Amino acid sequence: MNKRKLGNSDLWVTELGLGCMSIGTEEKTAREIIETALDEGINYFDTADLYDFGENEKIVGAALKEVREKVIIATKVGNRWKSDRTGWSWDPSKSYIKEAVKQSLKRLNTDYIDLYQLHGGTIEDSIDETIEAFEELKSEGFIRYYGISSIRPNVIREYVKKSQLVSVMMQYSILDRRPEEEVLPILHEHGISVVTRGPLAKGLLSDKMLEKVSQKGYQDYSRKELLDVLPALKDKLAADRSFTEIALQYNLAHPAVATVIAGASSPEQVRSNARSVRSQPLTEEEVTIIKETSKAATYKEHR
Repeated sequence: MNKRKLGNSDLWVTELGLGCMSIGTEEKTAREIIETALDEGINYFDTADLYDFGENEKIVGAALKEVREKVIIATKVGNRWKSDRTGWSWDPSKSYIKEAVKQSLKRLNTDYIDLYQLHGGTIEDSIDETIEAFEELKSEGFIRYYGISSIRPNVIREYVKKSQLVSVMMQYSILDRRPEEEVLPILHEHGISVVTRGPLAKGLLSDKMLEKVSQKGYQDYSRKELLDVLPALKDKLAADRSFTEIALQYNLAHPAVATVIAGASSPEQVRSNARSVRSQPLTEEEVTIIKETSKAATYKEHR
């Protein structure tokens, strides 16, 4: 599988990464999914301390222990579970980040984290303090690089201006093109890679597309609009290839994108996504058709 350089780091990530949130807590099944990803050549595994109260990190760490030096583990910090586990609070403080990383390292059963990401962020945060925490962890050898997971343009701009982050994880797909106008250009200009999530838009951008359309619609699309635009896109683009291929290749067509993170709840889903990423890249004409048929959009909230 092709690899791309992650920002200004020395990490080379496969064009498809495994989003581990959906692998579940049944260890045998979860391990099969991860091992299938390894068999398909995937080297990037994304988790978070929030997932399954930390159990996800444990499963990921155990499954990757024997190949630790060959893979890239990305995890996240900032959401703090309440003691009764009924919810979580936001805590981007230096003291919490520096304590939380120790717990993640223990659960992952590793001495270092390749990419440590802030799991959110607001403009009201003490951003300088958060950056200081990440820089100290980097100098102390606990993490190799850091990034943020955010859809807030104002927060992203602050980190671009003040920090040495190498990546930003964000939702991006044919049905959610909000990053294109405001965020992707500035990140590409500064050599910061984008790690995309939600590329299949909750299954709407798969061959089961019409089965996934809900009454609520999706993002800026109403139900009626989805029932119009999805068949139109398929008719124009997916005659000889799966719609999953079109969706994943659309993300990879943008020069700011380093890797697409797709979740999987079965080994076959991993194999299908891997086939899609190995398929023929979109032509300029196909990208143009997608942009003309779908909606361009901007961020209206979370600025």
